[in-house]
Order: sequence, then C-alpha cells, then structure tokens
Amino acid sequence: MTNTVPKILIVGGGYAGFYTAWKLEKHLRKGEADVMIVDPLPYMTYQPFLPEVAAGSIEARHSVVALRRHLKRTTVVAAKVTGINHATKTATITPIAGEPYQQEYDQIVVTAGAVSRTFPIPGIADNAIGLKTIEEAVAIRDKLMSNFDKASMLPAGPERDRLLTVVVVGGGFAGIEVFAELRSLASSLIKHYPTITFDDTHFHLIEAMGRIMPEVSLKTSEWVLKSLAQRGAFVHLDTQLTSAVDGIVELSTGESIPTDLIVWTAGVMANPTVVRGGDLPVEERGRIRTRADLRVGSEDEIVEGAWAAGDVSAVPDLSGGGVGGYCVPNAQHAVRQAKLLAKNLVAVLRGELPREYFHKNMGAVAGLGLYSGVFQSGNFAMKGLIAWFAHRGYHGLAMPSWERKWRVLWGWWHNFWLGRDLVNLEAVQNPRYVFEEFAARPRPAAPAIDPKSVVGEKAPVAGADAKKPAKVG
Repeated sequence: MTNTVPKILIVGGGYAGFYTAWKLEKHLRKGEADVMIVDPLPYMTYQPFLPEVAAGSIEARHSVVALRRHLKRTTVVAAKVTGINHATKTATITPIAGEPYQQEYDQIVVTAGAVSRTFPIPGIADNAIGLKTIEEAVAIRDKLMSNFDKASMLPAGPERDRLLTVVVVGGGFAGIEVFAELRSLASSLIKHYPTITFDDTHFHLIEAMGRIMPEVSLKTSEWVLKSLAQRGAFVHLDTQLTSAVDGIVELSTGESIPTDLIVWTAGVMANPTVVRGGDLPVEERGRIRTRADLRVGSEDEIVEGAWAAGDVSAVPDLSGGGVGGYCVPNAQHAVRQAKLLAKNLVAVLRGELPREYFHKNMGAVAGLGLYSGVFQSGNFAMKGLIAWFAHRGYHGLAMPSWERKWRVLWGWWHNFWLGRDLVNLEAVQNPRYVFEEFAARPRPAAPAIDPKSVVGEKAPVAGADAKKPAKVG
C-alpha cells in the first residue's frame, strides 16, 4: 500500500459493523486510520424490536439507526461486498448503482451478519416471509391488517378463515415474540371490526422440538405455553412443516392449515454471499473461523489483518455456555464483540496485544405482547407485567444513541395514552397505483392511409366543396 495511513474496511453495517465503526471513531486518534463501512442499506436495524414493529407498538423508523448520521468520521458506502481476496488485501465492491470495483485495505472486519436459514420445503420460498429486516416486519404488520379488512367483507367460510389464520414457524425467542405480538395485535383489532369475533382468528406456531425458548428454563417455557393458550394461540410441539404450497400448511401430524400469512423464524445462517465469496477460513457450519481475540484464524494460526464478529463469525465461548463451544448468534454477543474488536484492532495498530472476548450470559428477556413478558437469569425468573417492563427497559436502554432512545421511549409513551397505532400502509408497497389508474395517456396515433390501396378514386381536395359555384335557376 502506498498510503501510510492504514485503511480499515468493515463489511456489513448491522450490530457488529455499526458498533465497530462507532467505537473506532472513539478510540482512533485523528489521522491514525481511514475507516470505511460497506452495506447496501443506510441503517442498522435493532432486531429485538422487530416483533414490536410487526405489531405496531414501535414505529419502524425508530427501530433503525442511520449510519451517516451517527458515523461522523467513517466513509459509508451503499454497496455489497461480493468478494474478498485477502491474499492481495482487496475486496470486490458491488454498489447499488454503478459497476463493481476493487477496494484495497490493510485491515478487514467481516461483520456481514446472518440471513434466514430455510429448508427445501415445497411452498416456503414462494409463500413465507422472514423476520430479519425492518421491511419484513412492516410487511407482516400490514399484511395482517389488510387481511382483517378483506375478511370483514366476506361471509363465514374457508376464504375468511384463511385470511384470519396466522402461522409462525420456529419456537425460539424471535418466533415466540412475533407470535405473541401478532396475537396481541389481532386482539386489539377485533373491537374495530364488528363482523369479526375473537373465535374467528386462528394462531398456530410450529416447533420441531419438544419445547420452546431453549434460552429459558423448562418451567418458564411451560408458563409461556400456558399464557399463549389462554390467549387463543396454539403451539404445535414435536411437529414439522412438510409443505406450504398455495398457502396450505401441511404438518407432519397430518393436519392442514390454510393461511395467508406464514412467518419463518426457524434459524439463521451466516451471510453466504460474503462467506462463500472470499478466501477467509470457514468452519463446518459456514461461519468464518474466528479466534477468541476476534482475529480470523484458529487457536494456533492468525490470519493477519482480518477480523470478524457477530453472526457471521464462529467465536469461541470462553464462558462455557455456548452451543458447540461457540457464542450463539444474538445481539448480546454481537454488540459486545464489536466493542472489544474496535479496542483490539486499535491495540494491534499500535503494537499492543489484543484481549480475548469473554461474556457470560446474564439472562434473557422477551416481550409477549402488551403488558406481558418473561425474564430468566439463572434460576431466577420473572413473568407477566414486571417482566414486560424489564423487557422494555433493557431494550430501550440498549438502543444505540440517545437520539434513537428518545424516539423509541417517546413512541411508547404516546402509545400508552393514545393506544396502538392501527394505520395500515400496505399500499405503500405499490405507491403509484392511484396515479397510474387516473393518469392521462396520449391517444394512439391514427393508422396512416396507403395511397396505393385507393384505386380509381380521386383524393379529396381540402375545401373543394366551399369553392364550387352556386347553382342558378
């Protein structure tokens, strides 16, 4: 590299990427390094809020953090990294507009996150929707509300039942939270639709394992099941989804559930575009092999100049609590890893030794719709309203930057007094439909007359009749 200032390239602007850049700006001296972050989206999504966004409890824009607003000294590039050649320290940048180009770097930080992990089940790719992005959460909310509008105009029957049926696949935290939040939203909608009763709505969650929410104790998970059942939500344990063709959910138990809304939350996998498009070492589960000090490599080998954190990385869990010996892919680890990664990267640039990542999970907290939640820390558990306050308190404070915190807290305060916002904006996905319907269009041109097709006829002369002399006598 001819430039004496080290260039740091951050791949991905999610939790780990945003926090790494944010903290690098704090720890780096002026002119010590140039930092660039590459992501096709101009914001970081606070994913624990996605279930509440889907339920209309949080405004969608309040649950994301604008990269350009909060990264003052970082170059933000709207693009994807589609290739990494660490041997030459170059990355292929494919911008959202324009041609791909090669970007040189001295240090690369891979924080490309994860995407929904699906299986080749017939109909899932065509009919289901994930819950990894803010756009998906908004679409889920608008879909459910639009289905209420449609169902309110139909007589009782199969089509009406299909519109008022929701199926969530996956009984982890994300699945249970969005399942409970959507049940809460549907319950609040009923009073605004006189033709729809509580018994007309049907909620099903499909879980292949024998229990839900492995992050909490069995006793706590059983309480959640009981709470959901009391609210008219049915959980199918030890059940697999075998087909979703045409929106008809087929289960391994032989049941069939016609539905117009299938939400898939059954696992995630490391971003395959970044992992497969590079030459960094990858472990058997498709994640970048990462050391405890967050440098890429193994315990015995270091890939100089390469770092990784978050869901895309396989970081050893030194606390002993991780599945398979690695940190589980969640926001708690991603944020803490990013903060340490920034410190370690600066330390290496200054010739100092990096520290190893160690974090013992202090507990888990989940919202289960308005005024209900669950909290687990060791053998201690809280349930119901007090756990719901703990959920909102923890995530309200965890939201990065006071600007974002205030927007979320202000929205919660308004909703407490004014109620849930029930405006449905599904039409925003096709915003030009009204304009197109009534827009004036030029009339098609009249077909030209071929003179050869007129045989034995004299072409009329314009104004000929007006020039004829008047007949006398």
